[in-house]
Amino acid sequence: MSETTNLPTSSLGWNLYGAGFENLGRDGKPEALPVPAPGPDQLLVRVDCVSLCFSDLKVLTAGDQHPKLVGRDLKSNPTRLGHEASVTVVAAGAKLADRYRVGSRYAVQPDVYVQGKSTAYGYVISGALTQFHLMGPEMIDSPEGTYLIPVDDSFSAASAALTEPWACVDAAYTQRRRLEPLDGGSAWIDVSTVPSVELKWGRGSRAPKRVVITGASAELESRLRGLLRDGCEVIVAPTPATSDIAAFVHSHGGGFDDVIAIGVGDPSRAAALLAAVAFRGTFNLVGRPVGALQVAIDAGRVHYDYIAIIGTDNYDIGAAYGEARNRAELRPGGRLVVIGAGGPMGQMHVQRAIEMESGPSVIIGVDVSAERLGVLRDRFEPLATARGRKLVIVEAADPEPVAAALAAHGAPNGADDVVVCVAAPTVIEGSATLLSDDGMLVIFAGAKIGTMTTVDIAPVASAARQYTGTSGSSLEDQVGIVERAAAGKLSPGRSVAAVGGIGTAAEGLVALKEGRYPGKIAIFPQLIDLPLQSVDELVARYPSVGAAMGPDRMWNPGAERALYAELGVKS
Repeated sequence: MSETTNLPTSSLGWNLYGAGFENLGRDGKPEALPVPAPGPDQLLVRVDCVSLCFSDLKVLTAGDQHPKLVGRDLKSNPTRLGHEASVTVVAAGAKLADRYRVGSRYAVQPDVYVQGKSTAYGYVISGALTQFHLMGPEMIDSPEGTYLIPVDDSFSAASAALTEPWACVDAAYTQRRRLEPLDGGSAWIDVSTVPSVELKWGRGSRAPKRVVITGASAELESRLRGLLRDGCEVIVAPTPATSDIAAFVHSHGGGFDDVIAIGVGDPSRAAALLAAVAFRGTFNLVGRPVGALQVAIDAGRVHYDYIAIIGTDNYDIGAAYGEARNRAELRPGGRLVVIGAGGPMGQMHVQRAIEMESGPSVIIGVDVSAERLGVLRDRFEPLATARGRKLVIVEAADPEPVAAALAAHGAPNGADDVVVCVAAPTVIEGSATLLSDDGMLVIFAGAKIGTMTTVDIAPVASAARQYTGTSGSSLEDQVGIVERAAAGKLSPGRSVAAVGGIGTAAEGLVALKEGRYPGKIAIFPQLIDLPLQSVDELVARYPSVGAAMGPDRMWNPGAERALYAELGVKS
């Protein structure tokens, strides 16, 4: 075994023993946890930084009722929050000593899978709100490889930790697109009204392995069978009443990868069909609806289950698929609206749009907080100007002022892209009204599953719009962020708004809940006595930190070293 000398025997940490702040740590403080020697296939890591996330609050609020923790008795088997983390190896087991050098630094990808089951770090696997902890084979030797991503000295500990939320932001545009029905998947074709002679399936008909058909005439059924792949299982079933759709879906496996709704005009039926879409599934509205189609949508499912709502105004099923119809990236030279732009994740979406090589020409940041918008302007307007982009700030709680700003900046018919980082149903509803034809709505807000919002889905067919959502990131996503940051194409440190030591983690989570800081809160576990404070407060207290950050107040390795030096802690 290789190890750092003079390792401590205990580590301050915040175990979670149940739902609520009263079950975080012991008596409102971190507790002393043992620092064991690693086994042959384990690493002992020092946690250098952990960034706080709204997902931490969701686990804290739900406790053992959180979907990833159902059935676990946290009182006897606690977990530990903190999934946005950077670590340094301080000891390596005998089997790993040749692969993991003591002193090597890593960003952690928390979306861990063990035997195909989500076993996320900071949820099922105890996370980073501690000074030291072990990492085992589930983190190091998974079928995907290792969930530890090497970072070099160009990364501050905070920047390395922030590559995970940055990967989630990037995944909103890179991870979700499917260009045809799922290959080898299941599809449900529900026919409400359609002139059978017009129906075609020009793209993707050979993809599904199983197709359920309801409501089709014998002629249409025959034509559909002829379009499907050889060996496709075709099930022709009686058309379920709208009230019976949930039971119908359950009887057919619990969800379809693609739900193809042909000629549906009833909002209640459209909502029930949409609810039949499986994880990472697609709802395809085929045929131009007559007028609006106001449908109750589970915004939480769109976000967490990566659901895409697409359509076509003709009767070619395949016309809704394909790259031209399923633009995933922001429109080059377009108009982008970010709702909730003053919050931590909203700021990241704004920054990404400004820094991308072929991004939108106008970025409209919307928030209800004048203070947050002031920070947004100060932090990103110079960057936007330097990149030849226009950053427009709008303080508003409803769509009208945003629509006026769009019109004033060359988009009287609406935005090319709208990203929603606010979980309120009314905000999501209003955001959908801001889209132009061929526009893209991304529901990035972490609304709880079951959060219903009513949205007109007719434009996905009549105006080529698309509604979608994403949550989380993959190992590949985060590796890409690390590579871009290392190449100087992205600056994760711009997101740091406040810092604190390990003892302030609970206070930091309260501050996050209250929206106290306009950006990310970075906890440094090795800095025990560092009070929670904004970056501006920190700079006023320690001018050497501000000098290292420079005029743009961007967190960097020099600022981190200066902070450690001021506190007399070896970095």
